[in-house]
Amino acid sequence: MTQTADPRPGDPFGDVLSANAEYARTFVDHGRPGVAGRGLAVLTCMDSRISPLEMLGLTPGDAKILRNAGARVTDDVLRTLVLATYLLGVERVLVLAHTDCGMTKNTDADVHAKVLAQGVDSRSIDFRTIADQEATLVHDVQRIRSWPFLPPRMPVAGGVYDVRSGRIRVVVDADSPAAEPVAREG
Repeated sequence: MTQTADPRPGDPFGDVLSANAEYARTFVDHGRPGVAGRGLAVLTCMDSRISPLEMLGLTPGDAKILRNAGARVTDDVLRTLVLATYLLGVERVLVLAHTDCGMTKNTDADVHAKVLAQGVDSRSIDFRTIADQEATLVHDVQRIRSWPFLPPRMPVAGGVYDVRSGRIRVVVDADSPAAEPVAREG
């Protein structure tokens, strides 16, 4: 194993590399395989208030965690789910949006204007902002369910994690048609 030397002063990654050096000093390889031990993939937002393992009672190795802005089902998420399903033991997918999400507070036009104000023209990017979180969640769950490269009966559910209470509200049950949202607390 190669040890990372302590970073030099002024290194923009010095804090995290120093923390990693400390972590590595006591690290123990538990020999976990790279598969999802509980057969679960979780797609959630990149919001730093979300700790997917902790909020679902999981431990490292239990699930494949996918994150992006708004917990959106993109082409890359679908590609990753195919790999996770056929190579890494994923048998079910949970899509988790969250309350107080920045993707629900802006339109693509808003984001482009904010980026342009900093001197970058981002109009070629589709940021996939969210006007109606529940409708978007229903759509994204259905997109996974109908992807021809995934098992047709693979359980897929969708919910909204409340960043203030820690609770998950299920919007799309694994057993319900994606067009029929459900309302229940997790």
